[in-house]
Amino acid sequence: MVSDVHGNSQDLAKAGDGADALVCLGDLVLFLDYADHSRGIFPELFGVENADLIVTLRTARRFTEARELGRRLWAELEAAGGGDKQRAIEGAVRRQYAELFAAFPAPTYATYGNVDIPRLWPEYAGPGTTVLDGERIEIGGRVFGFVGGGLRTPMRTPYEIDDETYAAKVAALGEVDVLCSHIPPDVPELCYDTVARRFERGSSALLEAIHAIRPKYHLFGHVHQPLARRMRIGATECVNVGHFASTGTPWALEW
Repeated sequence: MVSDVHGNSQDLAKAGDGADALVCLGDLVLFLDYADHSRGIFPELFGVENADLIVTLRTARRFTEARELGRRLWAELEAAGGGDKQRAIEGAVRRQYAELFAAFPAPTYATYGNVDIPRLWPEYAGPGTTVLDGERIEIGGRVFGFVGGGLRTPMRTPYEIDDETYAAKVAALGEVDVLCSHIPPDVPELCYDTVARRFERGSSALLEAIHAIRPKYHLFGHVHQPLARRMRIGATECVNVGHFASTGTPWALEW
């Protein structure tokens, strides 16, 4: 079980060793590494100095200034003949996806993270990779339900959806043994990032599903350095499976 891969294809290739299957909870793309500002699409295009600056602005929650900086940098890139924003980002994402999907073992079951671009996945997902979003599947005799993406935030990452659409995907799952999502349920201890020093958005629909259907596990990622990595809510063990980009270590689900 992995989440928040963010470009770590080397460890991803070994993540399924000894397991019946690999489950990936999204965020394959590395746009900007907040721990190492030299890594990712943003510094490739605009340099480390600008990456340092935009991280500073975002960490301080100065999102308007961060967006203004981004608009200026993209305008300068286009004026210099570097191509338009969508084409430049998509080209970089495609290069990452080609490497990352090739590293997935068979079988892999995956859903999207908030920084992923779902429309590109069918081009790269091989026959051993099953992509699920608002869907359920049986793995090892247990029913797993998958909900991809994130909720709307000022960060405006690529796969953020409104609360109603997200809740509809959760409701479509029905009863499951293992609830899998990219984002956590809306519980403060599971949503707070101790390094970024902010609350990430969790889902109230996921929390309601935990109370209603009482899955044995709810597994998720998204919050890289959570205040609490696991917590029991009623009959459900809620587990943040970890920031795979930095640890390179999968979380093992043993029944």
